Amino acid sequence: MRLGLDTFVAATLQVAVCCIAASRPQTPKYRIITKDLSGIHKRERTLIPRYTREEMGRVWSDANKYSKWLEVELAATETLAESGEVPKVAAATIRARAKVDAARINEIETRVKHDVIAFTMNVGESIGDPDAARWLHYGMTSNDVVDTAQALLVRDASRLIESALVKFSDVLARRAQQFRNTPQIGRTHGIHAEPITFGLKIANWYAENQRNIERFADAAAQMRVGKISGAVGNASHLGPDIEERICQRLGLDVAPVASQVIQRDRHAHYLSTLALIAATLEKIAIEIRHLQRTEVREAEEPFGGEQRGSSAMPHKRNPVVCEQISGLARLVRSNMIAAFENIGLWHERDISHSSVERIILPDSTILIDYMLAKMTTVIGDMRIFPERMKKNLDATQGLVFSGQLLQDLVEKGMPRDDAYKAVQENAMAAWESDSSFRERIAKDSRIAKFLDAEALEHTFDLQRQLRYVDAIFARVFSEKTSEKTASTKA
Repeated sequence: MRLGLDTFVAATLQVAVCCIAASRPQTPKYRIITKDLSGIHKRERTLIPRYTREEMGRVWSDANKYSKWLEVELAATETLAESGEVPKVAAATIRARAKVDAARINEIETRVKHDVIAFTMNVGESIGDPDAARWLHYGMTSNDVVDTAQALLVRDASRLIESALVKFSDVLARRAQQFRNTPQIGRTHGIHAEPITFGLKIANWYAENQRNIERFADAAAQMRVGKISGAVGNASHLGPDIEERICQRLGLDVAPVASQVIQRDRHAHYLSTLALIAATLEKIAIEIRHLQRTEVREAEEPFGGEQRGSSAMPHKRNPVVCEQISGLARLVRSNMIAAFENIGLWHERDISHSSVERIILPDSTILIDYMLAKMTTVIGDMRIFPERMKKNLDATQGLVFSGQLLQDLVEKGMPRDDAYKAVQENAMAAWESDSSFRERIAKDSRIAKFLDAEALEHTFDLQRQLRYVDAIFARVFSEKTSEKTASTKA
């Protein structure tokens, strides 16, 4: 049989532990296993509970992690039993009796200083049969279990995030359609530019989130791989066929080649995609924060009936959720950097990546899950003030049509530089005197040579600026564009 030194030592340790357990006069307390994962032990809290939602918290609990390790061990033992390398009765006994106790594993780890050995010792105790227990972890090294189980954990976390991304898109699509024709001033450099609609702004967010869905699906798929190829990746103990069958049993693809670990470019790509999602959420949060400013007040994040904004100023309604999302996005981005630094390991493996991933994988998925839930609520329930949007659009008294005026003058035959100077002179005068740009234009003889009153009415027509919104929505939301919309002329 193909039994390496590492496996022999682990198996010997299993037998010793199981014999000790069998000699005890009564069933030890640590063999009482609970299926309830809702109460996460304080040692298991990777991130503070404030940002951990229940389902995602369960995924990253110690109890669930060890159950995934056991799932890999059972898949390996049963696959080896089918191939005749492990006695079938032993595999059946392991399947029937093997359990994990997170508290007991953590207790053993304080003594042996190795979490996988502590895990195998605990599982050996639960089996209680040395003849069967010696086949646990047969032909495997620690990262055959840890990396393959990590793929299962990331798969479960990714499913929650994928669902949250879809829900977020649904809310964005609904709100975009609701405000499809709500005029708003577009801003560049923070300065009024030209008219848009608020729905068009949200449509941009929707399209970006759709790209995030595609990117995340790819990154999650690249993480759904296992490896059972041993201490240096040469598969010398079990062989590539057994490796592939074990991974298939777990619902994973097999890494075509690995060292002792799955290569960390996959993890860096995954964390990069999470960072992109965080950046999108931050981008939206920053926009809402600006729109909620007192002097703007075009939108406002939800404010609860009993919510209070300030301990000192009772009137305050602060965009605290959006500010929180902006802050948390910084953490996710910083975790991405750590993931890139994990790519370079010594030779076939060192352990420098392990401590990092115990933090960045749970924390990043927990944060994205939390941020998506929060922003979905913000978008779904935020208050919009169309009248204020229109008031702000009109605040500069027609200045926002300067670009259209320039284009119309050029089209009518005025040299571009002359047209630019004429428009800019009137615009700057209107800025400085807080007067009507349109009225100034109407009195300018240079412009009157090319545009009469009817032409100027067309220049300053708001709907002319927004005439292609439906066509853009059709592209974004795969709608059918009417012939009328498609053929609209300037």
